Amino acid sequence: MTSEELAQLDSPDSLGVPLLKAMWMAANDDWDGAHSIAQDIDTKIGSRVHGYLHWVEGDIWNADYWYRRAGTTRPNVSLDNEWYSITTLLLEA
Repeated sequence: MTSEELAQLDSPDSLGVPLLKAMWMAANDDWDGAHSIAQDIDTKIGSRVHGYLHWVEGDIWNADYWYRRAGTTRPNVSLDNEWYSITTLLLEA
């Protein structure tokens, strides 16, 4: 599956990876659902997803905190580009 195919799914029910489900939810305007998944996954990629979600929300301070927890900084790209970067990482794992 590619990031493009993930974005076009009608439902995240077939996704076995919770963070992929969260990214699908984020792409489909379910910020609360995505956040409830990401906030419970204490890994670097979970923190990156969490940071992305706060960036989407416009809470930059909190986004930067979570990106630091992920061992990185908020990238200087568009939100769409970050969505594709994260989903590509998750799909390759």
